[in-house]
Amino acid sequence: MINSVWLQEELHLRAYSRGFHLITHDIEHAITGLNQIRVGLLHVFIRHSSASLTINENADPTVRGDFERHFNHMVPENAPYYAHTYEGPDDMPAHLKSSILGASVSIPIRNGKLALGTWQGIYLCEHRDHASGRSMIITAQGQT
Repeated sequence: MINSVWLQEELHLRAYSRGFHLITHDIEHAITGLNQIRVGLLHVFIRHSSASLTINENADPTVRGDFERHFNHMVPENAPYYAHTYEGPDDMPAHLKSSILGASVSIPIRNGKLALGTWQGIYLCEHRDHASGRSMIITAQGQT
């Protein structure tokens, strides 16, 4: 008999510096019962509009630095056409970067583990200079 399971947790992360940070292990440890899912899907949603999530290289930290430099070049601070400036020069670019990258990622679950590729990890993309901690809702669904 195949049983269906839904699991959900809220993950609170400490404040991170601006940049791209691997949080795969934080997510894996936050969702109790992941190991009971034979086949399923994990959905991670960040509850903020100035940070985002993405999946990319998990081994070479220079990739994360390149991401930060590229996005700062692509979405500059102090653009003369920004009207939303009262929270500082990094705020409007943070909202734009968050919209470009997105507020959620979905990962297949296979035999109780995230089915990420060998070189893939989940990033917290922190776009503010002085952000507070971030929270996420992590939902797993699948068959046991």
